[in-house]
Amino acid sequence: MEWNDHIQGILDTLPDKPGCYLMKDDKDRILYVGKAINLRNRVRSYFHSTALEDPKTHKLVRDIADIEWIVVGSELEALILEMNLIKRHKPRYNVRLKDDKRYPYIKVHWQDPFPKVTVTRQMKSDGARYFGPYTSVWAVHQTLDLLRKIFPYLTCNRDITGEDSRACLYFDIKLCTAPCIGAINQADYRQILDDLCQFLEGRTEPVVKRLNHEMEKAAEDLQYEKAATIRDQLLAIDKVVERQKVVSSDQTDSDVIAMARADGEACVQVFFIRSGKLIGREYFVLEGTEEENDEEVLSEFVKQFYAQAAFVPQKVLLPNELAETKIINQWLNSRKTGDKVEITVPHQDLNKELVDMAAENAVETLQSLKTRWDSDKNRQTGALSELQEALDLPEPPNRIECYDISTTQGVASVGSMVVFEQGTPNKKLYRRFNIKSVLGQDDFASMEEVLYRRFRRWKAYHDEGEKVGKKPDLAFSVLPDLLLVDGGKGQLSRAVKVLEAYNLSGRVPVAGLAKGEEELFVTGQRESIYLERHSQGLYLVQRIRDEAHRFAITAHRKRRSKQGLASRLDVIPGIGPARRKALLQTFGSIDGIKKAQPEKIAEIKGITLEMAQSIKVQLE
Repeated sequence: MEWNDHIQGILDTLPDKPGCYLMKDDKDRILYVGKAINLRNRVRSYFHSTALEDPKTHKLVRDIADIEWIVVGSELEALILEMNLIKRHKPRYNVRLKDDKRYPYIKVHWQDPFPKVTVTRQMKSDGARYFGPYTSVWAVHQTLDLLRKIFPYLTCNRDITGEDSRACLYFDIKLCTAPCIGAINQADYRQILDDLCQFLEGRTEPVVKRLNHEMEKAAEDLQYEKAATIRDQLLAIDKVVERQKVVSSDQTDSDVIAMARADGEACVQVFFIRSGKLIGREYFVLEGTEEENDEEVLSEFVKQFYAQAAFVPQKVLLPNELAETKIINQWLNSRKTGDKVEITVPHQDLNKELVDMAAENAVETLQSLKTRWDSDKNRQTGALSELQEALDLPEPPNRIECYDISTTQGVASVGSMVVFEQGTPNKKLYRRFNIKSVLGQDDFASMEEVLYRRFRRWKAYHDEGEKVGKKPDLAFSVLPDLLLVDGGKGQLSRAVKVLEAYNLSGRVPVAGLAKGEEELFVTGQRESIYLERHSQGLYLVQRIRDEAHRFAITAHRKRRSKQGLASRLDVIPGIGPARRKALLQTFGSIDGIKKAQPEKIAEIKGITLEMAQSIKVQLE
């Protein structure tokens, strides 16, 4: 394989220092991020003939158009920078955690006088205590629902003074200790939250010991109601603790990590052992693993997982050695206060059994996920086939675009475009359109404007973009296999009009989906089409329509919110600074304009009677 003078020039000038390198394609997209103790040696190694025998390296080098490097002070700094760059850019040739942006954490707002407990997807250095990451937000909420019964914590937004006249319903049903009315003081409330944190860490013994002591003291002081409350709390704790399997007499905190791979997929299972008890487990799916060996995949997982983990244990048990163990160990120790971290590969005794058990769970989890993925794929394939048959399409509609309009009396109108590929949403291709040419509320005209703008972009690219080598916007440069508009015959006719204007009426199938009876209208047929109730085809169409509506209304609300900060006249199409000034000089105020007759407003230079009527409507 040959490479150009630009790449050769970079290879000749690489520094003999530690750092990170970013390999880019001809569109300046980052393909791969790596680190090196010696940048010159590491980067040049990709271009050796022996390295190019590896299929993945061969494909990577073939796509490289540029290489950027960043020099750092040490291998540890290079490791940290590499992880941050991978997380930020998600290069397609790197192994990376799938959907890592969505992993939820439990957040205890410890920095507040009366901490609350919430679910968040981002850790910050704000004084709060974090637990996670977890892979299921549903499971997190289930956990919190249980913990709230044991450790009642605040969920309201009251300013806690202890002087409120009455507490809310949660106090009556024993899901809050009511610091708002002074039923509990700050120190005792924070003790409850500290117990909750220890519980999440798997340290139940100190909590149980202290509560037993408090229960006995309350009984001695004849505070039987308080003693009964603590007794119920202890019983609830016992029920949870019973489910936590004791796996070791060793009180060391450990994470047990193992992996399963099949058909290009990789699933990592993590067992969380705290004080000798298995308190939980999570699985994580990785991307970009197809042509990587087990050691590389596991190494990347360990780095990316602990980069966002709220807690680093004393021991990390792995199924096999990693080439980067020493530097990863150094990095983990830099993140942990107190005890040192030990990465180890057990070969016998209980720890080996734990790693084997995690591996078995990883295999079962991956098999379960693949079964679910195959089921989803079959369901989507069936839905697309149903649509193909119902609408008499030549092929299954693998790319479906749906459009909707959201407005409030013609103000801040927004059109939405959502794209589904292979039956699933591709949110990167969603687009919104702020309506510019329509005065007042006219959904038909607004839909027409949106579709004209969408297909004008398609035509512009194919007339000019291909000639000058412009980067295509895949949202507009590709035609849909099916175009859906939210509405009946009226919206359908506007869509057909636009397609005819661009000579696409025979190339792009179009249908209107009417609410209520969920009927589809297509061109050339007087009767509407009804998809079979409870069919996958109907469910897919409804989901697409609902997604278009959600996206439109969200964009509309944002636009209205922004416009709410400006003059009410500023948001009316056709009213610029000069006409706004003339209106206010003539009628004195917004109320004056609202009271004026349209004919009187139309006397102002540049304002037609139609525009005057629109102004009246939009100021109501």
